Amino acid sequence: VGICVDFLNKLNMESTIAKNSEYHLALEAQFGAHDYHPLPVVLAKGEGVYLWDVEGKQYFDFLSAYSAVNQGHCHPEIIKTIQEQASTLTLTSRAFHNNKLGEYLKFTTQYFGFESLLPMNTGAEGVETAIKITRKWGHTVKGIPEGQAQIVVCDNNFHGRTTTIISFSSDAGSKNHFGPHTGGFIHIPYNDTEALEKVLQQNPNIAGFLVEPIQGEAGVYTPDEDFIRKSRELCSKHNVLLIADEIQTGIGRTGALLAVCGNCSCEAHCERQKDTYIRPDLLILGKALSGGVYPVSTVLADRQIMDVIQPGQHGSTFGGNPMGVSVAKTALQVIVDEKLTQNARHMGKIFRSEMNAFIKESKIVKLVRGRGLLNAILINDKEESKTAWNICLRLRDNGLLAKPTHGNIIRFAPPLVITEDQLHQCIQIITSTLKEFEL
Repeated sequence: VGICVDFLNKLNMESTIAKNSEYHLALEAQFGAHDYHPLPVVLAKGEGVYLWDVEGKQYFDFLSAYSAVNQGHCHPEIIKTIQEQASTLTLTSRAFHNNKLGEYLKFTTQYFGFESLLPMNTGAEGVETAIKITRKWGHTVKGIPEGQAQIVVCDNNFHGRTTTIISFSSDAGSKNHFGPHTGGFIHIPYNDTEALEKVLQQNPNIAGFLVEPIQGEAGVYTPDEDFIRKSRELCSKHNVLLIADEIQTGIGRTGALLAVCGNCSCEAHCERQKDTYIRPDLLILGKALSGGVYPVSTVLADRQIMDVIQPGQHGSTFGGNPMGVSVAKTALQVIVDEKLTQNARHMGKIFRSEMNAFIKESKIVKLVRGRGLLNAILINDKEESKTAWNICLRLRDNGLLAKPTHGNIIRFAPPLVITEDQLHQCIQIITSTLKEFEL
């Protein structure tokens, strides 16, 4: 009892201490696993495109929680939904039905144009789900001998951090010393349909091709315009499932409802024009599916594929819970109602145009690339240098939050609710900060 009283007294004393950034950073360093290297800023509030730290300083958010906050921080409609559902029913597990899941399934399958949906929670869970579906389809439908189904993946991919997923990662930090690794994956270079065609011709036991339409963690590597289309044609020809990981690129981020839509007009959400819309066999979504409010992910497919999964073969206690699916349904409706896909496309063109104009006279930036509001700049320095990190620290000081990836690349991905005036303010912050680092 005495120990508990002393502990509570200590907590009460700590509560009177000014909880500044240093206080919170020290707590994380002392009591947390050191599995991340965050930018040293401690955030306490978010609204729209803005974030505030514990000292009250305001920032433009140019990461959007890795594209999970497409609808902006604390969107009022999404917050209203989670508050209402949280006070009614939060979880039943899938042992019982709930009155929100069926409506969500109908809404979301029609929204994306598929026949069925399997709900999960995190992006990595979505990828694992798609892998299981693909392998079972390969064994039970395509006729691949049991245990021999292969899945083609791309070099420099990022699909998550579970044991199976890191087994086909190209990143040594994600993979080394975490073995033994899971087999059954074949690597090819990204954006190389000749390599895909060769491996499909040589191996009859391939069940699927798992691919990111744009490789986000690899530095917003945007492939050739016809990469996904040719991949679709090759997969169809060889009876292989095309699995699109749109966890980061989907739901309006690239100026299309899905990055596989290419350059479609997206006047509703996606008109699915035959010459632009590339339909995957399995579609994996997460992140912005809930507007950054609650962990929600999903795998969509047609019945002939999805129905290989039978009761007891896959699932999740929280997957499909009434709070998560209610939030996701509202978050998707916000994308349509506020025309955020169209806004992302328009703002992205402005951003790349302004940055390309800056690059013409810049020594510090090599190029800008991206689509919609998923963009990155390549810093003119070695990948192992700290230049990009130091630029992000200075951007923070100047009121904008971004993060490097792959050492010398800085990703810029603001919430899709950003206005043109706000975007020009951000471009001014970015260009003026970069000028401070001119070689």
